[in-house]
Amino acid sequence: MLKKILAGAAATLVMTTSFAADITGAGATFPYPIYAKWAESYKAATGTGLNYQSVGSGAGIKQIKAKTVDFGASDMPLKAEELDKEGLMQFPAIMGGVVAVVNVEGVTPGQLKMTGPLLADIYMGKITKWNAAEIAALNPGVKLPAADITVVHRADSSGTSFLFTDFLAKTSPAWKESIGSGTTVKWAVGVGGKGNEGVAANVQRIKGAIGYVEWAYAKKNKLSHTQLRNKEGVDLQPSDDVFKAAAANAEWTKAPGFGVVLTDGAGKQSWPITGVSYILMHKTQADAKKGQEVVKFFDWSFKNGAPAAAELDYVPMPASVVKQVQDAWKANLKDASGKAIM
Repeated sequence: MLKKILAGAAATLVMTTSFAADITGAGATFPYPIYAKWAESYKAATGTGLNYQSVGSGAGIKQIKAKTVDFGASDMPLKAEELDKEGLMQFPAIMGGVVAVVNVEGVTPGQLKMTGPLLADIYMGKITKWNAAEIAALNPGVKLPAADITVVHRADSSGTSFLFTDFLAKTSPAWKESIGSGTTVKWAVGVGGKGNEGVAANVQRIKGAIGYVEWAYAKKNKLSHTQLRNKEGVDLQPSDDVFKAAAANAEWTKAPGFGVVLTDGAGKQSWPITGVSYILMHKTQADAKKGQEVVKFFDWSFKNGAPAAAELDYVPMPASVVKQVQDAWKANLKDASGKAIM
């Protein structure tokens, strides 16, 4: 089912895939492949289904605020002030990496090297040809065509865009000053795609394209990824190990609502665009039973979902963080009378 959903022909569709609809969630496309895997296994184990709408972090935040779903999902952590204002709690569910992907004739997967400043110049429209001197200097020996570059970015409010633009803002002063970071930005050039699925489909379709997607989408759609230079000046290939290395430096206890951002982190083996996907729930649960079922799903996934996460090159939450999340559930999630639901 997952392969079919992520196939190129279907990738332009907004995914609203039903798993018996016992609990509902909406938001980030970044974690959709692993949530789909977990949901399938959880349904088989417990009989409880999940309807998760892969519609982007911005839409997920809006839906949980409007109380039209049981949980929202965002790859951009909300700040403590917003969580308090909306009566929400936030916890991390999974980690993974965002990669640059290209469709360049003669260039093999993992062959091309990229840096943050170079990606920023491409996405600002300053570099427009694949054989530009700046790209050639970073890639000696790679035969680069004199083809136009087509920039592909997200068209919707996106946590993946937040991670990508946050990395560019940290590595390119020009990007920080002119465009900045966020779930939505004013793109200088390019064509938009809805969801990781839409970006992947456009990169597949357009010769000379460059885009950014979560690693599982790049692998499932057989997209040609690039290497990426990290803060320590090391050119890395995306992998489970380099995502884990970036995640190892997270200081969870110092971040309100577990809101860490793992872009451009320290460490020679740290992937520079590593992200955390968060779940948002209302502290006061109007339907305590539904709230319990959401918590049961993620608790089961923390305990049983690591093999599926590894298969898709996501990074499961460390046991120490899971314990903190479980304690946060008990402390924050209440029914209408103020009684803890767990």
